[in-house]
Amino acid sequence: MTDLRQHSPFLFTAACLVIVIAGIQAANHLLVPLLLAMFIACICLPPLHGLVSKGIPATWAVLLVTLGLVLIGVLLSVFVGASVSDFSHNIPLYQARLQGQTEQWLAWLAKMGIEASNQAVLDMLNPSAAMGFAGKLLAGFGNALANTFLIILTVIFLLFEALALPHKWAVMGEHAPSTSAVSGFLQSVNQYLVIKTWISLVTGVVISIWLAVLGVDYPLLWGLLAFLFNYVPNIGSIIAAVPAVLLALVQLGVDTALYAGLGYVAVNIIMGNVIEPRFMGKGVGLSTLIVFISLVFWGWLLGPVGMLLSVPLTMIVKLALQANKNTQWIAILLGPDIEAKEQDATSV
Repeated sequence: MTDLRQHSPFLFTAACLVIVIAGIQAANHLLVPLLLAMFIACICLPPLHGLVSKGIPATWAVLLVTLGLVLIGVLLSVFVGASVSDFSHNIPLYQARLQGQTEQWLAWLAKMGIEASNQAVLDMLNPSAAMGFAGKLLAGFGNALANTFLIILTVIFLLFEALALPHKWAVMGEHAPSTSAVSGFLQSVNQYLVIKTWISLVTGVVISIWLAVLGVDYPLLWGLLAFLFNYVPNIGSIIAAVPAVLLALVQLGVDTALYAGLGYVAVNIIMGNVIEPRFMGKGVGLSTLIVFISLVFWGWLLGPVGMLLSVPLTMIVKLALQANKNTQWIAILLGPDIEAKEQDATSV
């Protein structure tokens, strides 16, 4: 092992990486609730610090934040849980209708002189598969939330630890890590997650209202899906829109499906190109290629929840690389295209 490390450091690093990835995949069921708890804890830190700064004791502040989480969870289970169950039950019916409509369109194309093999087209472009994918995704996310007690308990411990960490570092003295570097990294991660969560929440609410106005079934469910997949820029909005638009097509016809699709496009253009850059900055983000690769990689590694957390996890890795001068070049490669003027302004 020592010889391999000395003569082929790249192969040694690659071998260690493979072992780590295999270990993560083997511990999938344990890591997914932990990652969800860390994600929720990061979002809860600003209100927690706000309560503590107002003189509320740490224990009571954590208790109030936890009660807020439980209340949100109860509201989600009441308003969205029934929709998830009903939609999952009706997926075969929607798939059969969608496949029948696809065959009708192919027959119409044949009358127009455009010949195409029905089975070949259905194999290549199977729209009903999107319905099944949405059902599997929601079921996987529901399975992860089945460990709600474990997740909330972990969030409580993480919040207490976040409040105690500065005091521990003060006692450690010179043995403590660089406070400025760690604080800068944690602040960047927290700022990104909080802003992204608020923007995703607004996106989900607007989508729910728009679909409810159009009369599409389960608007709260599709709003929740839009909220979750808004963490995945570019690709996520398409994934969230496809099942809702297909349902509008099956339920209400082509016109309503077009209106639903235009609503998704308008909301994501406004939120992604106007609102989000204003609060986050144009240089904060990932390239489209990295977004797609992270979606596939984390989805393969951690399942449906990995897909939803793929970009936040990759962004945390990028921010960690950006905090170290020796690895800043990797963070630049992971990020979006930045004009030379912006780079010069940053360097100055």
